[in-house]
Amino acid sequence: MQRQSILNNNTTMTFQESTAALNELRRDCAKQQKKGLHFILASIFIWAAVWIVHLAALPIETKNLLTFCVACPLLPLAWMISKLINVDFQGKSNPLTSLGLLFSVNQILYILIAMWVFSAVPEKMLMVYAMIFGAHLLPYSWVYQSKSYMLMSILVPILALVVGLIAQPHVLAGIMFGLEIAFSIALVVENKALES
Repeated sequence: MQRQSILNNNTTMTFQESTAALNELRRDCAKQQKKGLHFILASIFIWAAVWIVHLAALPIETKNLLTFCVACPLLPLAWMISKLINVDFQGKSNPLTSLGLLFSVNQILYILIAMWVFSAVPEKMLMVYAMIFGAHLLPYSWVYQSKSYMLMSILVPILALVVGLIAQPHVLAGIMFGLEIAFSIALVVENKALES
């Protein structure tokens, strides 16, 4: 019985040590990557472009196709911004950085849903696209220990659904542009708290 108690204590200590080590990796990743600020800043430009596209006097199918096109520069734009704000873009020293990359790649698979909506219900494609964007933020709330990511991952899909059902796509695009600005400001505040 005493041996079992000792084993349980050792297991608990090992678990606690593992948890502490994992939390340290998460904190390090959040600091190195500035909680993904470079990607969120890049998304401001992407959503501004989407907004401009949806304000144009074009057929909805053309607007939807251009929406996919203007999102393509996200990665190079995030890379350029990472240089400006001093973020290690690849962050190879921390294994959680590659986990974050996997979360982003996961979003690409969900874009297939938006592509289906593109042909089935074109006037609702941007709504689905925004919902996918918002929902993909959820795992980052864990990696970066971020309340801002948690809030946005819940707020954006719900808001996109409501606005997408009652308003024109350009209204949703404008709201997304504003949300990304607010999100960036929240991340700047979180990063300052992390550094102190």
